[in-house]
Amino acid sequence: MGDSGGANTTGKLRREAPMIGLLFASTTSMIGSGWLFGAFHASKIAGPLSIWSWVVGAVIIMLIALCFAELAALFPRSGALVHMSHASHGDGLGRIWGWMLFLAYVPIPAVEAEAILTYANNYLPYFLRPNSGLLTPTGFVVCAFLLGLFALVNLLAVRMLLSFNSAVTWWKIAVPLLTVVVLMAVSTHWDVWGADPHSYKVSGVFTALPEAGIVFSYLGFRTAIDLGGESANPGRHIPIAVIGSVLISATIYILLQVAFLMALRPADMANGWAHLTFTGQAGPFAGLAQTLGLGWLATLLYIDAYVSPGGTGLMYVTGGSRVLYGVGEMSGGPRWLTTLNKARAPWLAVLVMWVVGILFLLPFPAWQLMVNYISSITVLTYGLGPIVLLVLRRNQPELPRTFRLWGAEVLAPLAFICSNWIIYWTGFKTDSFLFLLVAIGFVLYMVYYHFIAKKPAEDFGWRYIAWLLPWFGGMWMLSALGDIGGGLGLLKFWPGVAAVAVWSMFVIILALRSALPAAETAEIMVRMEDTR
Repeated sequence: MGDSGGANTTGKLRREAPMIGLLFASTTSMIGSGWLFGAFHASKIAGPLSIWSWVVGAVIIMLIALCFAELAALFPRSGALVHMSHASHGDGLGRIWGWMLFLAYVPIPAVEAEAILTYANNYLPYFLRPNSGLLTPTGFVVCAFLLGLFALVNLLAVRMLLSFNSAVTWWKIAVPLLTVVVLMAVSTHWDVWGADPHSYKVSGVFTALPEAGIVFSYLGFRTAIDLGGESANPGRHIPIAVIGSVLISATIYILLQVAFLMALRPADMANGWAHLTFTGQAGPFAGLAQTLGLGWLATLLYIDAYVSPGGTGLMYVTGGSRVLYGVGEMSGGPRWLTTLNKARAPWLAVLVMWVVGILFLLPFPAWQLMVNYISSITVLTYGLGPIVLLVLRRNQPELPRTFRLWGAEVLAPLAFICSNWIIYWTGFKTDSFLFLLVAIGFVLYMVYYHFIAKKPAEDFGWRYIAWLLPWFGGMWMLSALGDIGGGLGLLKFWPGVAAVAVWSMFVIILALRSALPAAETAEIMVRMEDTR
């Protein structure tokens, strides 16, 4: 370990993150650009049923979050999501999962930067192309600059970073709630609830989860887990922060959707919900405020369009850099990822987040294009949580658990099924891109392991990771057969949902049979405890 004062050292992160800091870190990660755009896109897909999309999304994410609340207390380390997979299925899965987690984190600061420019384009029309809404060259450069600002702030000590974020979070909670109250108070068009019921389907409640950015909006609960190694009392603080952030965010998002629907005029839906349109819709809530004569609220929302996405982008650079720190710590990537600056922040990991984040702007030069991918890859990484929970309950039943999930034998499999449903609802086109990236990462790792590092084949851990092939391959096949996002349409919506549930249970059985022996898991847990 390097000494604590050097600028280029590796060593331990500071354990000085308070509980309220962790709670607000997760909350600000959840209340980002999703609230600025999600209600509009959900309304176009599911009409007034979009309220139920937010409710269903909250239930699904809470199921997943409850699994991670128990696990996080067992792995109170920065980059905990990386360490979990090592404990259940060995180093091979841990390294593959580190790659997938990185792919899930790195585009989020970029999409938040895109959100800032999408709102700003209403009064500075230089950032987006007319009609298509894609980034112009100027927009690309400004997004890269904003990502650089997120990275610079992340070089501060964690206590300073979380103190700054806590102040931002109070704003991010207050402005949406004020918007809800004002829109409900001045809205007079209450007859939109039954408008054009033939232009939306019940299935839209579910397809809106990834497509409208609803799942994307809820994903930030994991930030408290990523900062676990910097908490003074992780066993108590992390579960409170994880569960509390989901409850706070779900309440705000559901109220926002109700207020949005109440503020619409019948004329806005003249061509059906799918063609919902009104002046200033590129910045939906600000546009509605202007049509209602609330110029002051519109101005406030244009200001918030910097603060809310900016705060979320900032914290995802924090979380992603800690994942990379965990990858380096577990030898799943270069050791230099654990290099710390004088403030004990992993500055090279932050630099990687900035550079690769810029690259993600190229294939996804618009907000809604990127949230579909983010929802799918992130939920795929979350799917491992219920599996790890079931493995540890079986292999390490005596481990002290400061938070113990009641009914885990039922809730964990249900959470895994829900994770796969979201991947399925994302659609074939996005899922194909997702699994292609995962396959590239796996092949690169395999080539490195066998031909560059020249490590023994038996140490690769094939027997512990082989279950990933039927999981990923099966989900891709079901997506191809389905009728969402470019699938062949051989499986209609509800039969496809049932098929995914059945396949998920089969994958759970394979995953449990492929887990490490209990003795090896115990040894890994002891080793992690010794190096805390």
